[in-house]
Amino acid sequence: MNFEELTALIQSNIEDAKVQVTDLTGTQDHLGLLVVSDVFAGKMLIQQHQMIMDILKEKLKQEIHAVQIKTMTHEQANTQGIQI
Repeated sequence: MNFEELTALIQSNIEDAKVQVTDLTGTQDHLGLLVVSDVFAGKMLIQQHQMIMDILKEKLKQEIHAVQIKTMTHEQANTQGIQI
């Protein structure tokens, strides 16, 4: 799995997204995703994660075995001191 390609895919669907991809197992098919975007403002966590899963649906069929998703707004990231 090409992490730059995955980042570009998410950013092409969510304009202001900042994306961090982490290989959780060393196999590059179990991934941790941190996606920061103001598009998540006012949405329930399940809605935020569904947005990401919809973007990844084709990759999940072939290249990604498991994904751990964390989503937040830019304000939430700043409050938590998260820099991407």
